[in-house]
Amino acid sequence: MEKKEIRVLLIDDEEELIDYLSKRLLRAGFTVTATTSGAQALEVATAEDFDVAIVDLKMPGIDGIETQRRLKEIRPFLQTIVLTGHGSIDTALESGKHDAFLFLAKPAEHEQLVQAIIDAKAQKKELLYDQFREEMEQITCSGGSPKEIVHAVDQLRKKYDLH
Repeated sequence: MEKKEIRVLLIDDEEELIDYLSKRLLRAGFTVTATTSGAQALEVATAEDFDVAIVDLKMPGIDGIETQRRLKEIRPFLQTIVLTGHGSIDTALESGKHDAFLFLAKPAEHEQLVQAIIDAKAQKKELLYDQFREEMEQITCSGGSPKEIVHAVDQLRKKYDLH
């Protein structure tokens, strides 16, 4: 899997950190969109699809846990990596309730973060294929005509962006 195919949404209120991480992740080959608030991230995620969101927990306005929860409502297959300097077991558990893929403490090592992004994308892909297969099974067992089944499969491929 090529890194440029992985779309990353960075969410952190520390602008210097966002600039630094964006540049490093872009140099590593990812497609990166940076936001400085939960509200801004939700707007962007509504308009664009991302594979992985890197979310800070402590932010003014909508905090990281609420941002993570709302992102999952908008993009159910989006994988989130929580990256925070205010980590604790309680916050990790709370993030886990909202299906955080991984919880990392700042400052995370660059290679660790890069690998986490690659692994999170692989997880998203696996979840999408599982859902695709489940829906394919429903279509093929539906008893429709061959023409209806072909049309439904084409629609399903478009839905899951499979070619």
